[in-house]
Amino acid sequence: MKKILMAAAAAGALVASTLAAHAEAVTLQLKWVTQAQFAGYYVALAKGYYKDAGLDVTIKAGGPDIAPEQVIAGGGADVIVDWMPAALASREKGNMLVNIAQPFKRSGMMLTCRKDTGIKSPADFKGKTLGVWFFGNEYPFLSWMSQLKIPTTGGADGVTVLKQGFNVDPLLQKQADCISTMTYNEYWQVIEAGVKPEDLVVFKYEDQGVATLEDGLYVLEDKLKDPAFVATMAKFVKASMKGWDDARKDPAAAVKIVLENDSTGSQTAAHQTTMMDEINKLTEGSDGTLDTAAADRTVAALMAGGSDPVITKKPDGAWTDVVTKAAKGM
Repeated sequence: MKKILMAAAAAGALVASTLAAHAEAVTLQLKWVTQAQFAGYYVALAKGYYKDAGLDVTIKAGGPDIAPEQVIAGGGADVIVDWMPAALASREKGNMLVNIAQPFKRSGMMLTCRKDTGIKSPADFKGKTLGVWFFGNEYPFLSWMSQLKIPTTGGADGVTVLKQGFNVDPLLQKQADCISTMTYNEYWQVIEAGVKPEDLVVFKYEDQGVATLEDGLYVLEDKLKDPAFVATMAKFVKASMKGWDDARKDPAAAVKIVLENDSTGSQTAAHQTTMMDEINKLTEGSDGTLDTAAADRTVAALMAGGSDPVITKKPDGAWTDVVTKAAKGM
């Protein structure tokens, strides 16, 4: 009996090693550092969903000096997490990125202002200093200002744009009247720094009708010509969405997994718990399928830039449902 059990164990180990040897390698480049914003992917990895799908997934954290568009163009990733404005701007310059899935249904971007500046509505932005993220994150803001017909070159009738670092210091130190924040991250950093919610005024891009799609999955167009690659991405998307489903069902477990993957040790359980709750509001109801109406609105917003639009023409082939349809059929 003992010999049989040993033989069975050896056979199981052989099968496992054979599957591992034939697993399809997939490298995912994140848009930012390890945090609950990307919990679905870490949960899928930790719970073996990728492995069960025959995938060997490597997740690469991002950072302030990492542009996902450049990483994938240079062959450093198979798929990236990116915001559609940055992806479309990159595509128009020849980096042929295609959206294959959209885990985030809603935008978390907003401007957070100090109430003591007197700002009550977007019309009050004139003459103020606004903190703006760059590296591709500025596009929704520039489009919004263009639609408001507010110049971004300063002056009494315009706004002064402060190139904001990825922190909230400009607001805390009163270097800016408003700063860019996400509903799930920087806003709560302001609160954690001791500022009371009632002392702030927030303008959500969703509420202002200028929201653009965030945190979609993108690949290079040429890769989609290979049926094998499409099949691999379908398995990746299916497993990833299972991870996102789990993150909504058990956010505490998802936070624990995120923290375990934070090699810097800089994240805290309290902040990540808040972030996970907010992120789940943005992914709720998504099965990964891109809402083409939302994509069209994103394009329209980016083209509404007057003499300096983010993109100059409607993109052709910038998104596809071939991967999500294949994922649903599995």
